[in-house]
Amino acid sequence: MKIGILQTGQAPETIRGALGDYPDLFAQLLANQGFSFRNYHVEAMDFPASIREADGWLITGSRHGAYEDHAFIPPLEAFIRDAYAAAVPMVGICFGHQIIAQALGGKVEKFNGGWSVGAQDYDFGDEKLTLNAWHQDQVVARPDGAEVAASSGFCENAALIYPGRAFTVQAHPEFRDDFVQGLIDTRARGIVPDALLDRANARMGGKRDSDVLAARIAAFFHAAEDARQESRTQGVA
Repeated sequence: MKIGILQTGQAPETIRGALGDYPDLFAQLLANQGFSFRNYHVEAMDFPASIREADGWLITGSRHGAYEDHAFIPPLEAFIRDAYAAAVPMVGICFGHQIIAQALGGKVEKFNGGWSVGAQDYDFGDEKLTLNAWHQDQVVARPDGAEVAASSGFCENAALIYPGRAFTVQAHPEFRDDFVQGLIDTRARGIVPDALLDRANARMGGKRDSDVLAARIAAFFHAAEDARQESRTQGVA
């Protein structure tokens, strides 16, 4: 199954060489799950020619706000709406989670509760997962058709499912602790309160459930592909 990665930001240059850029992190996260990948740097206006150019789409995180005025955001929102209407499956992570919600009629804003950095605990209903996070913006109003898949005390809409069409997560399952440390060292000081950074550092090296969420992402993509193949077979018959 071919997954198109829509890259909406870049890792800091100071850590990119050693730890990888966002598409690299997702290829590692979803390795051995039956996927091939092609990257489109949409932040630099490199867009797919068609929503059918891949079997599914993954939208990355970004340092930008979904509500900000950037050239790539309107065409990305149009692409999301087209893919959603055609039931081409999408996964969104952090900014990707937010921009999918915004494109479909939800609301994203800078959360007045502040930042979430490092290991966070999320309730997925059937299980509790610990994942790394890095965000201040949140989805504060869900679009029609979106159902809560996970929440936390800090983030009500921590994961959303749009049945058969999209699965989005506010946390960063692709971020290892060394990557979070790199962000702390290069982007956080003076922006994120020191107390939150100290708390993130205190939880470094603990259990992370990125593999569990990777399996959920893979299952979502494969279920959508199976449904599409079944629909095609029935159409031929």
